[in-house]
Amino acid sequence: MKLAYFPGCSLKGLGRAYEESLLPVMKHLGVELVELDDWNCCGATAYMAVDEVKACVLAARNLALAEKTGQQQLMAPCAACYLVLNKAKHYFHDYPAIKKTMDHALAAIGLKYDGDTAVRHPLDVLLTDVGLEAVRQKVVRPLKGLKVAPYYGCQIVRPYATFDDQYNPTAMDKLLEALGATVVRYPLKTKCCGGSLTGTVPAAGMRMVYILLNEARKRGADCLATVCPLCQFNLDAYHAKVASQYGPVRVPTVYFTQLMGLAFGLPEKELGLNRSAIRLDWRPEPVPTPASKEAVTA
Repeated sequence: MKLAYFPGCSLKGLGRAYEESLLPVMKHLGVELVELDDWNCCGATAYMAVDEVKACVLAARNLALAEKTGQQQLMAPCAACYLVLNKAKHYFHDYPAIKKTMDHALAAIGLKYDGDTAVRHPLDVLLTDVGLEAVRQKVVRPLKGLKVAPYYGCQIVRPYATFDDQYNPTAMDKLLEALGATVVRYPLKTKCCGGSLTGTVPAAGMRMVYILLNEARKRGADCLATVCPLCQFNLDAYHAKVASQYGPVRVPTVYFTQLMGLAFGLPEKELGLNRSAIRLDWRPEPVPTPASKEAVTA
């Protein structure tokens, strides 16, 4: 399976651990990702808040580039990128005035967008195309005993529930179970992490981070698994500030792809686990070697 791949700004910066784990995991499953040549910012965050139409035009350029390659599917791992690219596609079809602006802007740089490119999230690809059984077959180090709270954030299923339920998504739950992990019931799985409020209105942002971490702690989770670079940053980087206001709530937050890599027996140095502020101390049992199997048999 071959897909066009849009990494976005975060996966090349603070969220690089996401890409570092995503690429080997997808390769291990036989999914070839071809990074989109000359991609630009998707138009998320400040762009979308200041001028929604211009943000959609930025996103449309990436969609047009994907169509130009002949690929009809574009994978966007970052939750914000996935949302904005998806929104731009919907706006292209739903709002003639915005479509006209997109067409005009793209024509000025020699591009054309027909609106056919499917915007895909890795969770969607893994469950719909790869399949849970294929994932299970690749597991050599089951995450047995690891209690994981799946945290989706507020963007990949809202407002467009393309592949999962808006209020109770379960794609990551199913994937984690296939890896052998114990999925912790986590009712706050789609509650906002605070987003950019941690930098603009810190009091509000820290409160939102604390609520999520504390809920995971109360439910006995060993870690939170997320799909979003901003969520991962907020839930990982502010433990000291949260502790100073509310007391310690130490819970590691990792990308679901990092847990997949561990279960597949991929080298930890390839999964970006060293980049977290709060390290995941739990490790699966070593992969049995032929010599160790013989010793056990004897």
